[in-house]
Amino acid sequence: QVQLVESGGGSVRAGGSLRLSCTASGSIRVMNRMGWWRQVPGKQRELVATMSAMYESISPNYADSVKGRFTISRDNDKNTVYLQMTSLKPDDTAVYYCRAYLSTYTTDFTTYWGQGTPVTVSS
Repeated sequence: QVQLVESGGGSVRAGGSLRLSCTASGSIRVMNRMGWWRQVPGKQRELVATMSAMYESISPNYADSVKGRFTISRDNDKNTVYLQMTSLKPDDTAVYYCRAYLSTYTTDFTTYWGQGTPVTVSS
């Protein structure tokens, strides 16, 4: 059983900052990739930022809309990924989901999702 628990969402004024955290727990054998996606009601879930959990040399991947404003980072020892969000805009309002691609001691590589944490940016 794998769980992804997110925290750090909330409400902020435009131009403000928030830091999201996501910790994976359970019988994790290999963490391959972790990242953040977001979804607005009525729209498809979209990628925000992802990064390799295995190789330092692979650069993170960011959506064009957040480049230069959001930074993804990780703590492999804690199976935790962070999303530092700065210069927030009302368009960043969404539910943010953590996603992890990992294997356990009983399953092959599988994608897991967190429960989501809401971010609201007011103008």
